Amino acid sequence: MRAPILLALLAGCAGGESDDPCADAPVVTYASFGQDFMRENCQSCHASTSDNRNGAPEDVVFDTEDDVWERADRVLERAGAEPPTMPPQGGLEADDQERMRIWLECGG
Repeated sequence: MRAPILLALLAGCAGGESDDPCADAPVVTYASFGQDFMRENCQSCHASTSDNRNGAPEDVVFDTEDDVWERADRVLERAGAEPPTMPPQGGLEADDQERMRIWLECGG
């Protein structure tokens, strides 16, 4: 009785379908997307060299890729929200928001 169930499960796995949401996602990296995204949307307040941080905490900076990865969950929580709460002035394009999610969720 167990053999047919096991064979059915194995057959399902052989179909190539994946539960991984990143399996079919486009490749989005810091170099191809993240660096410009952070510069355009975040660094006016979250750069160590910013003249006016507009109330952004001094310890939240996005000068480097490592800085972003240290706070990736928080970036997703704020900039990935519907509607996004960062940047506070708004202006995130829907496709940029989706690419940001793919980048940070799929580890590009």
